[in-house]
Order: sequence, then C-alpha cells, then structure tokens
Amino acid sequence: MSAHSPAASQGDARSIRKIVLAGSLGTLIEYYDWALYGYVAAIIAPLFFPGGDPTAALLSTLAVFALSYVIRPIGGIFFGAFGDKFGRRPALLVTVVGIGLANTAIGFLPTYASVGVLAPILLLIVRIAQGFFAGGEVGGAATVITEAAPPGKKGWYASFVPVGTNGGFAIASAAVGLVSGLVTTSAMNEWAWRIPFWAGLPLTIVCFLARRFLPRIDNDESPRHGFPLISAFRSYPGPLIKGILLGIGVQGTAYVGATFLSIYLITSLHYAKTPVYWITAGGTLFGVLMTPLAGRLVDRIGSVNVTIIGLATYAIVTYPALVIMDFNNLFLAGVGYFVVAVNMATAQAGNYTLTPQLFGPEVRYTGTALVTNVSVVIAGGTAPYICTWLVSSTGNLRSPYFFVLGVSLIGIATLLTMRRLNVAQGSRLGGEHADPGGQAHSPQFLSSDLPEAAGGR
Repeated sequence: MSAHSPAASQGDARSIRKIVLAGSLGTLIEYYDWALYGYVAAIIAPLFFPGGDPTAALLSTLAVFALSYVIRPIGGIFFGAFGDKFGRRPALLVTVVGIGLANTAIGFLPTYASVGVLAPILLLIVRIAQGFFAGGEVGGAATVITEAAPPGKKGWYASFVPVGTNGGFAIASAAVGLVSGLVTTSAMNEWAWRIPFWAGLPLTIVCFLARRFLPRIDNDESPRHGFPLISAFRSYPGPLIKGILLGIGVQGTAYVGATFLSIYLITSLHYAKTPVYWITAGGTLFGVLMTPLAGRLVDRIGSVNVTIIGLATYAIVTYPALVIMDFNNLFLAGVGYFVVAVNMATAQAGNYTLTPQLFGPEVRYTGTALVTNVSVVIAGGTAPYICTWLVSSTGNLRSPYFFVLGVSLIGIATLLTMRRLNVAQGSRLGGEHADPGGQAHSPQFLSSDLPEAAGGR
C-alpha cells in the first residue's frame, strides 16, 4: 500500500509545494484565530465576566478557553472520518471556513454590559463551534503533507505544519500588539480588541482559495468502507495511546510557551501589555524560523530523537527562564521567552512527522486528528488555566514549571519506548537509515513497519 498521494508518487514537486502551502496556511489561520482569544483574555475577562475579583474573571475566561477544547476530539472524529472516507480536500475546506467564521463572530459579540448573562453564553457557544471545526484542521494538514512528502524529506515538509501553527500564534500576537500600540488603553479595553478578530476573515478567504485549487490530495489506494474511528480503535490501539501520551508532552509545553507566558508576563509580573505582545510575536516567530531546520534534523537523526531533544530542553530551561522573567527587566523577559520558544521547533517538527506515520492511510486522518485533539484537550487547552491557577493558589511564580516538567516527562517516557523499538527494528521510526550499499533512505509509514510492536494490528 502506497504511503504517498498521487502527487508525490508522480514526483510532482510543484504539486507537493502547493499541498504544503495550503496545509500550513490552514494551520496558520486556525492558530491565529485560536491564539487571539488567549492573547486578549486579560482584556475581555471583565467585559464578559464582570466582578470584583480580576483573577476570578480571568480564570473564568480561561475556563471558556479550556472548555472549547473539549469539543475538538468530536470535530476530529467527524472530519477525520469524512476525510478518510470521502476525501481530504473537502474536509479541509470546511474546517478552515468554519474556524474563520467563528473567529470573526467573536469580534461582533455583545458584552455583559449590553446583554447580561447572555454574553458569556454566546462566547462559549462560538468557542465551542470554533473548537469543533478546529478539531479537523491540524490533523488533516499533517496527514496530507506527510502523505505527499517524498522519502527522505518527510521531516522537512512536515515541519511546515508547526510553522503554520506557531506562525498563527506570532501573527495573532503581532496583531494584538499593533492595535494596542495604535489606540489608547481605554479604547483597547472597550472596543479595539475586536479588530484582530475581524482581520481573520480576509486571511480565511485567502486560505480557502489556496485549498480550493489544490491538486488532488486523496490516496485512492485507501479503503473507503467502514467507520474509520472503529477501525482505528481495532487496528491501532497502541499507536493511539502512544500518540496521545506524546501529544500531552508536546501540546502541553507548546501552549505554555505560546499562550500562557504572555498572560503570565502581564498579570503575574505586571509588564505592560503592548511590549509583551511584541515579545510573544518575536519569540514565536523565532521558533517558526527554527522549525524547518528542525525538520532537516528529523530527516537526519529521526523524529523520535528530535522530539526527545525538544521536550528535554523544555524541562531544563523553563525554570531559569521563569526566573529571569521576574527581574523586572523587559529585555531579560524577552530573553526568557526566546529561550522557551526555540523548543517549539524541535518538539513539534518531530511530533508532526511522527504522529501521522503511526497509522495506515485508511485511518490516518482520523488517527492523527484524534490523538492530536485528545492531547490538546488534556494538556494544551488546560495549560493556561492550570498554570494561572498554580500561581494564584500557591503564590509561587515558578510553579508553572512543574506543569511543564510533568508533561515533558510524560512525552519523553513515551518516546523512549518508541526509541527502543527504533533500535530493535533498525532505526525505522523516523529519519533516514542507510542500506548496505550506503544509500540513505527514509522509512515508509510506521504502521507498515511495526504494528505489533507499537501496539497496532
């Protein structure tokens, strides 16, 4: 069974580049839309959850952020099944439009002062709708890109998935920072926070057009019968569990860096909002620029090894980064953020190369979307809330580190089981290996190599 799309099988490099561009653009839109809410959380908290306690209002706002993630696995199951049975392209067109429209709607929501308790209810409904569509986005993008990527370049091409996700975070932060710098504080707090949400609509249109004219991206050799979710549970129980545990490490650490730290710098360390938004944008952009290099490294030493490097570095550097952020020096705060942000590149480049390869093509969209979204629910969407709660309840400004350490260790432990399989099977879990003649080859998808060992069929 071929692991590649027709475009890749024909060696059509131009088609592959179009697929990569459209896939990464979609993830950029998804995470631009998704990150905006986190970046303006401190601003909109009193608008939708008024009260005497600003911390309680912020926690309520972050609770909506976390609850909206609960629907993501349902969206992943729905769009994964749709993409596996009826085609990748139509599924990815619907997800990006749904995400963009829901995001734009947030910019038009009335506040508590206008409609009372209906305001937070509407906010939750829109965020749940956004989560449903987002559930099918990044898993689908990772699936089509890894299927299209030729042997020996899977890490390079798959790295453009996190380029899109982290690029979305960077653009969202820059958009909020730009608006915040152009208007007064009172205007930002009253109405100007809506502008970045409205700006997401033209970005959505651009991505829709890019996907609308994609070359064919479906795998005709994949069976289209049955229900992919049931098939995934029956045939790939081990890879599902391993993918979720790995995702807990990768998503938990990523969301601390991309979402929580900006909230932390503003609310806990009391830095001014506008420079924090630019620090977040710059640090995340730095991680984006490093990601293709990490993808090259994946193709050289393997996705397992690269992901271990990323998570281990998170566990080592996050605590000192939190320390230097607390020196009441904006430059040092920026250095601390950059130190954390660079790890996004290695952890995510390895993860988005590895995860789709855990499943066969008949359930790859479903499996990738499911493990990504379940891990995001467990450790990603909850990360800002848990870390904010830790600071609030303990009074310890370093306490978020223990969340980072915990999820990093879970991911590393999972990867070490894969690494032992990797050694036992001749380094076929990612990256290149040499044949007796010295020619380097990239492995085919993992499901064809180690179904029993990984807990699959």
